[in-house]
Amino acid sequence: MSTHEQTVLAQFDAQARAYLTSAVHAQGPDLVRAQELARHAAGQTAAAPAAAALDVGCGAGHLSFAIAPDFARVVALDPAPGMLAVVRDAAAARHLPQIETVEAAGDRLPFADESFDLVCSRKSAHHWRRIEAALREMRRVLKPGGHLLMIDTEGEEDPLADTHLQTIELLRDRSHVRSHAPRQWQAMLAAAGFTVTAHETWPLRLEFASWVERMRTPPDAVAMIRRLQTEAPAEVRQALGYEEDGSFTIRTGLYWASPAQEFPCI
Repeated sequence: MSTHEQTVLAQFDAQARAYLTSAVHAQGPDLVRAQELARHAAGQTAAAPAAAALDVGCGAGHLSFAIAPDFARVVALDPAPGMLAVVRDAAAARHLPQIETVEAAGDRLPFADESFDLVCSRKSAHHWRRIEAALREMRRVLKPGGHLLMIDTEGEEDPLADTHLQTIELLRDRSHVRSHAPRQWQAMLAAAGFTVTAHETWPLRLEFASWVERMRTPPDAVAMIRRLQTEAPAEVRQALGYEEDGSFTIRTGLYWASPAQEFPCI
């Protein structure tokens, strides 16, 4: 296990239940849209009653819970055992027996080729160090005619604003790797063998106090974030919508894709 993977486990195992109740993760227009698209994907498959979905980096399980009613099998996969324990308990409480949990990383999926009708992920990919490898793995386990659904916080296309965003994200959460900008997502998905058929975005306001509390950000790091915010140039303040109390607004991006027909599955 790499040092980064250990960091991810240390950050999220301890905070698993906080993510189950986090409003940022438990609700939102992206989750509603994901449910609509997943229902479409399940209905399209020839074996609709037996359709299977994989939720990579499931976290506290909100995406798995949303799509489960339309699938016979939903695999909630995450490297953090604490997160998976939360998912199992919540799935049982919600009477969703079709949800099963698997402890694994997204770049090493323990499944056979062409195993799932839908492969999806929500608000996890910005923690992935080997995102290109993970996308190739997601392509490998997707059935012909299946769909990929990726949802994550997006980075900024402007380098100045993006540098500020990535910096405060890392100060707040040392497991953060990168929130990718839309053009980066398009390029990575194409390189992994996907054709993007839809890209949707929504503003995501992050209330500062709960944002840092959720990751138990140390006070000195919180002070550094606030200093970066107050000293940021006007272009950055405008791009990130900085407010007096430190709250700010970024974007959630959704990418709906299919396997590129001319791209061999390897």
